[in-house]
Amino acid sequence: MLALVLALAADPAGSALPLSPGFARTADLKSAHATQAAAADDRFVYAVSSTTVARHDRRSGKLLGTATTPTTKHLNSAFVWDGKVVCAHSNYPNKPEESDVRVFDPATDTLSVLHTFEAPPGSLVWCVRKGERWWCCFARYGADNAKTVLLEMTPAFEEVRRWTFPAKVVADWDGMSASGGVWDGDTLLTTHHHFKVLYRLRVPQDGGELAFVEALTSPFPGQGIAADPATGGLVGIDRGAKAVLFAEKGK
Repeated sequence: MLALVLALAADPAGSALPLSPGFARTADLKSAHATQAAAADDRFVYAVSSTTVARHDRRSGKLLGTATTPTTKHLNSAFVWDGKVVCAHSNYPNKPEESDVRVFDPATDTLSVLHTFEAPPGSLVWCVRKGERWWCCFARYGADNAKTVLLEMTPAFEEVRRWTFPAKVVADWDGMSASGGVWDGDTLLTTHHHFKVLYRLRVPQDGGELAFVEALTSPFPGQGIAADPATGGLVGIDRGAKAVLFAEKGK
């Protein structure tokens, strides 16, 4: 009983929400570039810094290649789609906000711009694909962080619907925003900027406000996360340790 109470208790140094058992660390891979996000496929692990995407051999951890461009300022997340790595990119903390989607090609170790947003509603922090839709989160910070929005978009990045985040999640952000996100079945898992917590959110059909489902324990102290197809779990980073972390449910 005591163990259950402790598992459900909020972390006094982090999230103020009660945490249910979620994901636990199973392995790690050191990378000097693991400061913003991580992603993985069956062959490679991708570590992302503000300016660089690094490709590591999944088995050995060896660095195989990197890519950046002179215009790359603030990469925020990574998502493997159609054999390539889709990254959210912004000019944060500069104003006015500029955001685009960049793509890393592991066949050539090159980084290019896929789409540039005109007058974005914030800084693009993560962008994932589900079915025929892109799901893009634009963050605001400080006193404006309640204006962080999730947009459902067409394949051509035209807005279909948008949602704000639940008040209890915004209050838990410590002045920051939703630094990472990934679909987990029919709900979203989103991260904090620097707390070890995952927020599970339901997406109402007609837009409006995302619905809070639960807060989960997490080994990732914030930043970008991605699904791991090799384990069915997640990959993320520990920025302080410069490491990609692998995590699974119930471990």
